[in-house]
Amino acid sequence: MRTVTWFRFDVDRNTFAKVFQFVGVYWRKQIWHVTFIFIATTLAAVADVLMPLFAGRLVDAMSAGAQDSSLSYSRAISALSVFVALAISSLIFRQVAFAGISLLSLKTMTDMASDAIYKIQRLSTDWHDSNFVGSTVRKITRAVWALDAFGDTVLISLFPTLVVLVGTTLVFGFLWPVLGVTIALGSALFIVLAGWFSLAFVAPAASLSNAWDSKLGGSLADTMSCNAIVKSFAAELREDERLGSVLKKWRKRTFRTWMRVSIAGVTQGTALLLLKTSVLGLALWLWIYGQATAGDLTFVLAAFFLLEGYLRQVSRELHNLQRTVNDMEELAEIARKPLGISDHRDATEIRIANPSIVFDRVTFRYTSHHEPLFHDFSVSISSNERIGLVGPSGAGKTTFIKLLQRLYDVDGGAILIDGQDIAKATQASLRQQIAIVPQEPILFHRSIAENIAYARPNATMSEIEQAARLANAHDFIAGLPKGYGMVVGERGVKLSGGERQRVAIARAFLANASILIMDEATSNLDSASELMIRTAMDRLMVGRTTFVIAHRLSTVQTLDRLLVFDKGKIVEEGTHQQLIRRDLGTYRRLFENQAL
Repeated sequence: MRTVTWFRFDVDRNTFAKVFQFVGVYWRKQIWHVTFIFIATTLAAVADVLMPLFAGRLVDAMSAGAQDSSLSYSRAISALSVFVALAISSLIFRQVAFAGISLLSLKTMTDMASDAIYKIQRLSTDWHDSNFVGSTVRKITRAVWALDAFGDTVLISLFPTLVVLVGTTLVFGFLWPVLGVTIALGSALFIVLAGWFSLAFVAPAASLSNAWDSKLGGSLADTMSCNAIVKSFAAELREDERLGSVLKKWRKRTFRTWMRVSIAGVTQGTALLLLKTSVLGLALWLWIYGQATAGDLTFVLAAFFLLEGYLRQVSRELHNLQRTVNDMEELAEIARKPLGISDHRDATEIRIANPSIVFDRVTFRYTSHHEPLFHDFSVSISSNERIGLVGPSGAGKTTFIKLLQRLYDVDGGAILIDGQDIAKATQASLRQQIAIVPQEPILFHRSIAENIAYARPNATMSEIEQAARLANAHDFIAGLPKGYGMVVGERGVKLSGGERQRVAIARAFLANASILIMDEATSNLDSASELMIRTAMDRLMVGRTTFVIAHRLSTVQTLDRLLVFDKGKIVEEGTHQQLIRRDLGTYRRLFENQAL
């Protein structure tokens, strides 16, 4: 079983700490790679720090040569040679670091995207019901690309800046302590100021604008995925207005973020100008009073302009860091969520020879409800028995099926299949034993053959065609332009409702599971399609323990037993003929209401 590297965070940590820990999970897996990048960027930064020093020595050597003709020019040539060697070294080490960060970013981006899909696929049904698909996709893609920028910012920009700052301060402090102290204090204050603007002034606004960016993505996906409904109600203008409202709020939040970035940039630029004036003024003072040579002044000017470039980069990169953290915080928050259902550590594969099912004193409550839907609920189903689930909406029929699939864990009691507690079985092995034909079949934007074979990806073409024949689907598939190779469109929109349903039944045939769940598949079809699907469904039920969720009671009259649900209890059970004879019975009332 796959091990996922998602990190558990402490809920009291701030956003930056959570995101750094989140990224740290992936960097720790590539620790030697990260170390290599640190070494390369450090060597490049050290070369940058030393270049101004040898530029100053070159000027001193040239000045000495102009005053004393007997002075050898070897010092000048030596200084120039070292300067060029340092420049080349800086370039080489920086390119090596860039190559390293490219490989690191691609590996970590791949791992993050893979882990995100792994986690989201396994989050609870409630979570998926409460989140827009478009928003979720936007969070993943935004975070994955932000991880690339995060690595560049921390490893290629901020860390070398720290090396240059420390190195320059130490060199200045050794030669002229007053300059060293000025640069150290001024740089520290500038970094604190830049950090405050990025983390406390810009970050909250950016976080809010990102939240609206996700809402915008969700609204766009919601509108586009329901385009058929929009057209059918001539609601284009209404949807335009609704989207316009979201866009207006998104624009307002984003504009505020951009303005805060602008204000931060102006303030930090002013602070940097004050530091530059102080350092250059002190350097001039030292030269006037004979404490610095022309070469020293050249060194100070070159070193400070180098440092200024790095400090400007600090301001820019702290902003980038803040932006990348905000872009990753939503995915980091998802990473903290517990899996909806987890396999037990000692879970084993379930093996079903006799598909009998027992709900043994089951208690279950949805997290959003105060009272349990099922309390001390018990029922037994024999192997190969065909069961109809009947009752009003909200009575517990769908929950019964979801618990059988272990989409939720029960709060008390146990569900047994062939005497085995499904809570102690792996989810994959359990669900492979259950085939589902939904009322609204969901197909992938793939070929018909791929959709049928989704239950058994290794099935041969002849097996796929045989399943289609059993589902009364082969004839219409063979008549399509590309036959089994036809791509059905998003959610199968290129096929009619009856055709999609027959593909779903073929998929269930190919699964060959011992337990079958059918959420009445004929309620929205014409008579001809209904007849073909009923024939296929009757064929599919043979030799399987079957559950049919009944919306139209005429479809369950031939089943072996009907379970009548009401408010989480089975209030009646029996065959259609037995239940219809009960005066004042719940089933009889439902049947008569539908007949009327």
